[in-house]
Amino acid sequence: MRDTKESRLLLVLLIAIAFALITVDIRGGRNSPVDGARQAAAAAFGPIENGMSTAVDPVGNAVSAVRNSGDRHDRLAVMEKENAALKAKLGSDDRTRSRLNQLDKMLKVAGQGQYGIKGAQVIAIGAAQGFSWTITIDAGANDGIKRDMTVLNGDGLVGRVTTVGPDTATVLLANDPDFTVGTRMEGNDELGFASGQGDRPLRVELLNGKAEVKKGDRLVTFGSQADKPFVPGVPVGVVSRVDPSGGGLTRTLYVTPYVGFSKLDIVGVVVAGPKKDPRDEVLPAKPKPVPTPTVTVTVTPSADATNTDGQQQ
Repeated sequence: MRDTKESRLLLVLLIAIAFALITVDIRGGRNSPVDGARQAAAAAFGPIENGMSTAVDPVGNAVSAVRNSGDRHDRLAVMEKENAALKAKLGSDDRTRSRLNQLDKMLKVAGQGQYGIKGAQVIAIGAAQGFSWTITIDAGANDGIKRDMTVLNGDGLVGRVTTVGPDTATVLLANDPDFTVGTRMEGNDELGFASGQGDRPLRVELLNGKAEVKKGDRLVTFGSQADKPFVPGVPVGVVSRVDPSGGGLTRTLYVTPYVGFSKLDIVGVVVAGPKKDPRDEVLPAKPKPVPTPTVTVTVTPSADATNTDGQQQ
């Protein structure tokens, strides 16, 4: 159509009619007089719109995915935070259970030995005191702790108190080279002195150079006068090696301590010694020996080993 005066007038007229129909449709609502025409148009153009919608949907879906991804990320972040909190709680519970087990074992040892103890927690290791094998505990003079008191845990001898502050104390560990404790062997009562060797087994010098000793024998503390610095009967360790006797006045043993000095947490300071020597009562039960399996072999003669007369060759 050419752009003439008549065509412009026709265009204006069509636009006016379209606005008039829109106004009538809006005012009519569901009873609009053009509702039938609209439904017919929908039936005619619906398939085309549907096809176009299908073509556009991937873009809409992608936008929706990007929009929802933020929501999923937020939910994931919340879940990760909740999981981290749960793991932290479980870790805390595990640590609490571990400490309760340590405390239970220590109280059992104290009960068997009739030791009066003051429980404490390790709060620092030897770096604060130099190069010695020492720990700092959260109990001091205000808790009745004094110098030269025995320190133990649920496994055995930990060390002795060397320095006391108002609320903390320093403990020299039994594996320190400057540490020495009198020992007594289980069963035969052989006496000796155990010295620390750092991360190596304790070195024990028995007073009797001809003492009968073997690997697996166990030692406890002999005790000191007035129970300071050591009370009697505290488990020390197990003999791991015995030096050959050279006819000397003493005999050297190497003892694996019961206590793991690199993983101390809950300890007890003996503030009151036993009324009588517990002897070997505090030692843990000996492990039951594992039975050695017996194998019986039965030899059956083969057919080739028998002659035709039924006699063996």
